Amino acid sequence: MRDTKLPRLVIFGDLKKEHVVEAIKEFGDFAKGKAEIVASCNVEDCKPEILPVAELKKCNFAVVFGGDGSIISAGRNLRQSKVPVIGVNLGKLGFLAEFNVSELEKYFNDIVSGKAPIERRMMLNCKVFSGSNQSQAKLSSVAINDVYITAGPLHRTIELKVVVNNQTVADFVGDGLIISTPTGSTAYNLSASGPILDRSMEAMVITPICPHSLSFRPIVIEANSKVGVSRVRIDEVTILSVDGQDSLELSGDDIVRVERESSDFLVVNNPLRTRWDTLAAKLGWAEKPKYKTGPFEE
Repeated sequence: MRDTKLPRLVIFGDLKKEHVVEAIKEFGDFAKGKAEIVASCNVEDCKPEILPVAELKKCNFAVVFGGDGSIISAGRNLRQSKVPVIGVNLGKLGFLAEFNVSELEKYFNDIVSGKAPIERRMMLNCKVFSGSNQSQAKLSSVAINDVYITAGPLHRTIELKVVVNNQTVADFVGDGLIISTPTGSTAYNLSASGPILDRSMEAMVITPICPHSLSFRPIVIEANSKVGVSRVRIDEVTILSVDGQDSLELSGDDIVRVERESSDFLVVNNPLRTRWDTLAAKLGWAEKPKYKTGPFEE
């Protein structure tokens, strides 16, 4: 007879990636008698038509093996079921993955018993409308990290108009624009010289990509703001991307609307380290200078 008190888990991983299949099998053996594994499948198959929301809601946790891309993909599709994600790093950076395999096994009982904190992180909702049809979106997607617009392969500058809560913020010329969550502030936003936000904040960052201006700096706005972006001049192949997973080639009269998503991304935090430890360990944040030592030191 099944022990109904066992935590119910759903497991995801990119089965094409090295070591993922092996790690999932190892964890499945470890979890015998400790948890009920409801399903174990490729992260790309985490769709409502394959794993219905009603079934996912019965799970206590989702364990995702892989890198940041796998965790983002799972988190985007799990948002309606409100299942907390335990990210296990098998990728390169693994900034969103709070645990490695040994930590997951060592602290498994603490995690499933609720001793590890669960953090809510805001997401973005992105819709693209044609100027001639404002009733039906050409694209509707959600972002854990960011929504960004970039010039296409012709590599010409584009000109965009940015509106926040029906007030024009800027018309600017550059290579594109990033609208980021606090979680995504350490992704593309950081590479474009945007600010790092505490991941538990409720805010958005608007960051220009290589603006042709010394004065257009990134701005942080309130989380419930409604952002609109339209083109003044764009390339024929200007691309909008959502978390690097959904994309659309923009037309001249398209309007992009970004606002807070009604659901959140739930992440199980590793109690062994703080968010500042993660910044330092994985991004080298606030490292001290590396001074030369030896016989030639002055």
